[in-house]
Amino acid sequence: MTFPVLADLVAPVGVSQFFDAVQGRTHQRFPGRAGRFADLLPWSEVNRVLRQYPLEHPRLRLAQGGEVIPAHAYTEVDEARGPAPRLVPAAFTEKMRGGATLVMDSVHELFEPVGELTTALEHELRERVRANLYAGWGVTHGFDVHWDDHDVIIVQISGRKRWRVHGSTRTAPLRRDVELPSPPSSDAVDDFMMEDGDVLYVPRGHWHDVSAVGSESLHLTIGFNRATGVDLVSWLADRVRADEVFRTDLPRFSSPADQEAHAALLRSRVAELMDAGVVGRFLADRDGRAPAIPQVGLPWTATPDLLPADDEAQVRLLTPRAVLTVGPDAVALAAAGKRLVFAAAAGPVLEVLVGSAYHSVKSLVEAGAPALDRATVRALLGELVTQGVVGPR
Repeated sequence: MTFPVLADLVAPVGVSQFFDAVQGRTHQRFPGRAGRFADLLPWSEVNRVLRQYPLEHPRLRLAQGGEVIPAHAYTEVDEARGPAPRLVPAAFTEKMRGGATLVMDSVHELFEPVGELTTALEHELRERVRANLYAGWGVTHGFDVHWDDHDVIIVQISGRKRWRVHGSTRTAPLRRDVELPSPPSSDAVDDFMMEDGDVLYVPRGHWHDVSAVGSESLHLTIGFNRATGVDLVSWLADRVRADEVFRTDLPRFSSPADQEAHAALLRSRVAELMDAGVVGRFLADRDGRAPAIPQVGLPWTATPDLLPADDEAQVRLLTPRAVLTVGPDAVALAAAGKRLVFAAAAGPVLEVLVGSAYHSVKSLVEAGAPALDRATVRALLGELVTQGVVGPR
C-alpha cells in the first residue's frame, strides 16, 4: 500500500509554496479525486476498532448541536470484561441515526495507514502530529463555531460536509494566552463543500464551523503545533540554569542602583544566548527530543539477535525528526532525547536511515560498504534497536 505524503495532500501546490504562502497565513482547500483516500481508513476498519477496543470517554465521544452527549447514553460497563465501558450497539447507532457526530481521538495509534501518514507528515512538517476521526450523518452540526490552538489538515475520506471559515480575530493565539480571540461576525469569509478526496488546511486561530448535509461523512483532522517564540523563550529558561548568574538570588533588599546593575548583567547574558544561531539550535534540540513511535518489533527485538536473520527484512528509524550531525571523525544522532555518537564510517548508513521510510537491512548493508561489513552494519542497527530508536517491521 502506498501512503500519502504532504506533497500528495497539497497538490497541485508544491510543498515549498505551501510553506511559503499558505502555512500559518490562510486556509486553503485542495480538491482531489474521489476515492483516493479509501484505503487510508475504510469503514470496515472503523467498525473493527469500535467492536474490539474499549475506548473510554473523551477519547471516543459523540457530539450533537454543539454539546457532547453523555457517554452513559451509549456505553455500559460489563464488570466481567473489565472496568472500561463498551459501546451498546443499539443505543450508539440510534444516536448516530439521530444526527450525532462520532469523534475518535489519536486514531494514528489505532489504524496503521493513518499512523504511517502522520509519521511521514511529522518528518516533513518537523512537528509532532496527531490525527482525530470525525464521522456523521444527518443535517445537524457536532460543534459550534470555534477556533483551534493548532494548525489542522482535514482529509475528507468519504462522503461530504459543509465548511464555513470565518477567518482570524487575533493573530497567532495560544492555548495559554493573555487574551482570547473575540468572536467572529456571523458572515463567513468562505463557505464550501468538502467532497470525497478533498484536503483542507486551516491555520490555528481561524474560526470555523462544520455541518452535516444529510449524507455520510468521514474525515480526519490532522493537527500539529508549530514552534513559537514563546517555546524558544521557555527553552532558554531551562538553559540559563547552567549559569550561576541566573541561579543567584535577586537583590530584593539592595539599592535601586544595585538592582539596575543586576538587571543589566542578566540582560547581557540573555543577549549572549540570543545570538544569530539560537533559533536553529532550539529547533534542532526540539527535533532531537521528539519522542519515538511506540513500535515494539516483536518477536525479534526480544531476542539476542534483535533483528530478523533475513536481510530483506525492513527497519526504520522510530524518530521521524531525528537530527544527524556529520563530522570529520564521528557522526552524532540526536533522537528521542538521546545523543548517540558513532564512528564516521557509520555516516552513510545513518544518512539513509534518517527519515520516516522503511529500508531493507540489505540496502543499509550496501550503503555501509566498503567501509563497514554486513556484521558491523547489523551490529549498528542492533545498538539502535536497544536504544529504542530503530524498529523492524
